[in-house]
Amino acid sequence: MMGKGEAPAPREPEEEEEDTGGVVKLISAEGFEFVVDKKAAMVSNTLRNMLTSPGGFSETRQGEVRFPEISTHVLEKICQYFYWSLHYSSGKETTEFPIEPEITLELMMAANYLDT
Repeated sequence: MMGKGEAPAPREPEEEEEDTGGVVKLISAEGFEFVVDKKAAMVSNTLRNMLTSPGGFSETRQGEVRFPEISTHVLEKICQYFYWSLHYSSGKETTEFPIEPEITLELMMAANYLDT
């Protein structure tokens, strides 16, 4: 009866829940910290890979990602986009995501890196 392998089965779903639950800290070039829901951060394929990879990324263990090349005002807009994307992902209703013209280039470069 012992050793049927029932213990590992419950652990796998718990690990999957941890992968999509909780929060992640995103740190800008200036050191400003944004705490976002992990589900929102998963909008970015780059962050999804960093936070869920079994390869032992420090980001996976610590739950924080540093962006030495992304300024605070651009990272703030990215965080806003994550939540906007989650809210409007169903496609039933939509509204334009506002982008200030003066940060467009920086935002496009960051979005390209983050694969959003």
